[in-house]
Amino acid sequence: MEALLASLYGADVGQLTSQRLLTMLQAYAIRCPQHSPARPADERLTADDIILITYGDQFRKPDHTPLQSLASALDGPFAAIVSGVHLLPFYPYTSDDGFSVVDYTAVDPALGTWDDIEALRARYRLMFDAVVNHISASSTWFRDLLAGVPGAEERFLSLDPNTDLRQVTRPRVSPLLTPFKTPTGVRHIWTTFSADQIDLNFANPELLLEMTAVLLEYVAKGASLIRLDAIGYLWKEVGTRCIHLPQTHQVVQLWRAILDHVAPDVLLITETNVPHADNVSYFGDGSNEAQLVYQFPLAPLVLHSFATGDARQLSGWAAGLSLPSSTTTFFNFLASHDGIGVVPATGILSQAEIGALCGQIESHGGRVSYKSNPDGSQSPYEINSTWFDALSDPASDEPMTRKIDRFIASQAIMLALQGVPGVYIHSLVGSGNYHPGLQASGIHRRLNREKWDLAELTARLADPTRREGTVLARMAHLIRTRRAAPAFHPNGSQQIHDLDPAIFAVERHAPDGSQRILCLHNVSATTRQITLPTGTTCTLEPYQVRWLTVS
Repeated sequence: MEALLASLYGADVGQLTSQRLLTMLQAYAIRCPQHSPARPADERLTADDIILITYGDQFRKPDHTPLQSLASALDGPFAAIVSGVHLLPFYPYTSDDGFSVVDYTAVDPALGTWDDIEALRARYRLMFDAVVNHISASSTWFRDLLAGVPGAEERFLSLDPNTDLRQVTRPRVSPLLTPFKTPTGVRHIWTTFSADQIDLNFANPELLLEMTAVLLEYVAKGASLIRLDAIGYLWKEVGTRCIHLPQTHQVVQLWRAILDHVAPDVLLITETNVPHADNVSYFGDGSNEAQLVYQFPLAPLVLHSFATGDARQLSGWAAGLSLPSSTTTFFNFLASHDGIGVVPATGILSQAEIGALCGQIESHGGRVSYKSNPDGSQSPYEINSTWFDALSDPASDEPMTRKIDRFIASQAIMLALQGVPGVYIHSLVGSGNYHPGLQASGIHRRLNREKWDLAELTARLADPTRREGTVLARMAHLIRTRRAAPAFHPNGSQQIHDLDPAIFAVERHAPDGSQRILCLHNVSATTRQITLPTGTTCTLEPYQVRWLTVS
């Protein structure tokens, strides 16, 4: 830790900061002593781990807070499906559906209380969001700057608006610098994502200590996993791309060292919606950065496979995957609260193929969101749709049974791959695009963020004429099958088989050699007859999934 701080801030400031950090960690250890020994590093995640991704206010139930309503849903129609919950930001916020945080260590009163969080923690492993790159413009920290409080400006980045920032990697088309009036004049403040999301200045060691205290508070409140949101943009340096800088990796390494010291069972997961090589760089050397990284290329590659009926590009990419150690793994997901990122597919899919996916989404009622490029042009950043409607045209007369088969086959691919699966709440029921949310807000991502009255959803799940109940039953069966099979351990090895262009075939091996499973997924609308590695022939109907135990 001392070496990392010295590298970030220089020897003298680094040593002083290290002393203050040590005092903080000693106080934390007294406040939150470890009562049981840490699990072995390669067993902190197992085949049983399935993470549900959901907002804290996803459900409404009379006389219940939203967080209590979520607990009721997890006890009711969604009982015994997942082992953990990624609780999207539940802090007070002003925009971006939670990711513009006003107070990092408070529960939004509109959602509930810390007692409600504790009730969830008693039954599930919880993932908390650490929105470390930016804070709300309505936060106390930023209001202090606007009021001219001495020292407040050191938490933020203020630049001359004529500074050449063309090299900076942009995930949005909004201005990078936003003007704000202060007692000393107009300041142009760095705002990567929006004018309401003010970037924090980690070149200030005081700010680093403050955010470290936030992470320790999350651990104290029950986080088993901490998701470092938008972590790639953390450190800024004019004249660079301001993404994935060495200092950003050093901050992640520092936080990993801290957690290894005071809470070794708590895992870091980095959210970097970028090409694969940059994404996996957050594993570090396999022991010193994040234990999990989001597997962003998976979604566009799976979507492309089903759009074309051809799994060869997905298979080729998957065949090249590797982990740097037995204590790291991928966080696999298809849908989330955000859109489907297409930037991670750069270099794997051609621009024409990415354009075709964008066209398919728009023809299915979805939208495309764009980013700014250094040359002033714009290009697709993500496609916005629920996963069900991304795969199948809701206006087509294709039988619903075929659409459901296609949907389940795509989810089975995600569940079969090496890593920990993350399942978005809307994927458990096969939600369609929520156009009223888009029309009311103009925000593309609202297509994928419909909230539910729990009683109404329960009735829909029980209605045999609707798809929700069928999708939930099949998803629950698939997930429970996976959780019970040691071959799906996150660090169990995998082998990709080239059996047929339309078949994605992955063989999984339990780490202890006790089980092998060959997972076959037909991504096409045609019946395929294939020869298995054993020499046996096997038939897969359109979009059929077969998980076969290898004896």
